[in-house]
Amino acid sequence: MQKALHIRTTVLPGGKVEIASPELEEGQTVDVVISPTPTPSARSAWQIISAGPGQRLFKTAKEVDDYIAEERASWDR
Repeated sequence: MQKALHIRTTVLPGGKVEIASPELEEGQTVDVVISPTPTPSARSAWQIISAGPGQRLFKTAKEVDDYIAEERASWDR
């Protein structure tokens, strides 16, 4: 039994993919699995999260501390 081949190729116009290998015999039945290669993002994970809906309520730790202090003070009123 022949081992699996790993061939990287580029999609041609019209969404066509061409595979050629001297290890393949004419008339041979093969299974073909297409797995797109992920493209790297130019943005950092933090930039992607920050751009999403529901922006952060606080921008600094001091803003968080001030908010918590204000909330605690309102409990005693």
